[in-house]
Amino acid sequence: MTTPAGHSTPNRLSAETSPYLLQHAHNPVDWHPWGETALQLAREQDKPILLSIGYSACHWCHVMAHESFEDPATADIMNRYFINIKVDREERPDLDKIYQSAHQLITQRSGGWPLTMFLTPQQQTPFFGGTYFPNENRYGMPAFRDLLHKIATLYQQRRADVEQQAGAITQALQQHSTPSTTTDALNAQPLQAARAQLEASFDDIQGGFGGAPKFPHLGSIECLFQQWTRHDADEKYAQMGLFTLQKIAQGGIYDHIGGGFCRYSVDELWMIPHFEKMLYDNGAFLGSLSHAWQLTESPLFQRAAQGTADWVLREMQAPEGGFYSSLDADSEGEEGLFYVWTPEQVKALLKPDTYQIFARHFGLNLSANFEQHWHLHSFRTREELVEKYQLALPVIDEHIDSARAVLFAEREKRVRPGRDDKLLTAWNALMIKGLAISGRVFERAEEIEAASRALDFVHQTLWRDGRLLATYKDGKAHLNAYLDDYAYLIDAILHLLQARWRDGDLNFAIELAEVLLEAFEDKEHGGFYFTAHDHETLIQRPKPFMDDAIPSGNGIAAQVLGRLGHLLGDTRYLKAAERTLQAAWSSIQQVPHAHDSLLLALLDHLYPPQTIVLRGTAEVLPAWQQACQKGYVPQRLTLAIPDHAQDLPGLLAERKAKENTVAYVCSGMQCSAPIEDLQSLRNALEAG
Repeated sequence: MTTPAGHSTPNRLSAETSPYLLQHAHNPVDWHPWGETALQLAREQDKPILLSIGYSACHWCHVMAHESFEDPATADIMNRYFINIKVDREERPDLDKIYQSAHQLITQRSGGWPLTMFLTPQQQTPFFGGTYFPNENRYGMPAFRDLLHKIATLYQQRRADVEQQAGAITQALQQHSTPSTTTDALNAQPLQAARAQLEASFDDIQGGFGGAPKFPHLGSIECLFQQWTRHDADEKYAQMGLFTLQKIAQGGIYDHIGGGFCRYSVDELWMIPHFEKMLYDNGAFLGSLSHAWQLTESPLFQRAAQGTADWVLREMQAPEGGFYSSLDADSEGEEGLFYVWTPEQVKALLKPDTYQIFARHFGLNLSANFEQHWHLHSFRTREELVEKYQLALPVIDEHIDSARAVLFAEREKRVRPGRDDKLLTAWNALMIKGLAISGRVFERAEEIEAASRALDFVHQTLWRDGRLLATYKDGKAHLNAYLDDYAYLIDAILHLLQARWRDGDLNFAIELAEVLLEAFEDKEHGGFYFTAHDHETLIQRPKPFMDDAIPSGNGIAAQVLGRLGHLLGDTRYLKAAERTLQAAWSSIQQVPHAHDSLLLALLDHLYPPQTIVLRGTAEVLPAWQQACQKGYVPQRLTLAIPDHAQDLPGLLAERKAKENTVAYVCSGMQCSAPIEDLQSLRNALEAG
């Protein structure tokens, strides 16, 4: 934690659990956490609120903190004219969603972090905002201190204009969240439109969709994969996804030494990342890479998936069992310093022949690609090196892998990037899902065990009195959970149950689903609000349908409720999933490719998934389960339930164990006769 010179007295953030808020606990700014105390103070003193939203791994958040929030002169202006509130967007995504939307309305461009918003004290309605502001006039932006003076003068001298602007923004926010549902029949047209939109933006040279900066868009890739295998899409759409993942896995967005992926690439080549590593990205990558391997059996995808899982288990799992949130982009005050090399550093560590191959592979013989240093990016594939050096692929692999091990050991001696060690329910769920998929596909029991430990942590620590909490750190769990927490966790449990059965997990998923319906569903118009019915009243109650950095909670809710409905024979879940699609239909049709999660739910609605329940002994079930899960079969949910399992819910109670192993196979609501022979099951699966 940085403590500015001459200011050691902690402010009101010192009692918080968020590492991001604690980073600002010794600022000279009189920061408050969001809460009634700060809001009441703003009303009493009639001061506008300066709301600053960021997160601990955010590079530009650090820059603005060092330039402005640690500066006593700037802090004096902030303290004199404003009530200053600091928010961790990862703990309070509800506030972030609202004020990012407001920023877009005010500026007519997308937001980001740090988000800097000015709010009226009475209703917390925004009247001006931006993102990063420098401490001097540059980048076409005013100096932050000058801006503060202007905003204070505006509020004091032109109050009527401020109130009018705030009222217009609030009205626009409310109109934006007004429900719009359809009674039209749901159809496949948005699936086709999304494919066309992705094809139009596809980079057929470097992979990805759109130009720099490039984000992985893993939801779009998964949607392309599933449409190819489940729908009428041409194979070229799946190849777009596979090519993109290939370029990403070869590029610098992947940490070739220690495993794991950074958030995005600042260039169109996937060469130089924005160096922060987020838990949620890596959970999604584990799933996508595993599916890509199932489609191709390419060693590249397996290496990247297993390297990522190894990093997560090594560096991101807390002793309690849950997973930490992120790694910072910076170390020793410089972005990316932990990850970069010079050729001289590498050459000094490796044998000459190994260095020659490693340097060719990663371009160390070319010009530096990041601020006079080399960040590892695979310029030549291992297969290309086979041809150049006339060596067998296993020999090339041995050279590169031994070099990686040496560099990893050396890198471990460096000052590490900061780690945000709070444990978020939603992000843990995304990682549980990723590890469950990867562990099952690559038969790595340690990944499935790590996912199970994380689920136990959430269940035991963040599930209180029949409701979830959103975050945990240093023994304290708090903040009411959001839509994403519930939907993602149900999804994670369903995937983990397909990797291994455990009594009680499905019942937990059902409890979560019941809270979704009771506390989050819009009973009148369909779909789910981001916050529960008993949540703090804010100026807007979002009902998000589009995916952003993480999937739409409505999309995941529709998927898991649909699958639970078919699995258990509960039509309430199926109807809620359909109502969600109807509520989102107008939004989906406007921008189909921005609704990947809902498009996958639409696929399930139009082409109901296959559910397979296996009953048998622990010795026999694995062979049957392997037959059902061979290859990429996203339309199939397989549960291998041991004979001794009791008190199964819903339709599962009718899937009784028999003298021999038995398979109960259903497609949608149509079920075949029980199958008691493994070859007959294989034949049925091939026919299906």
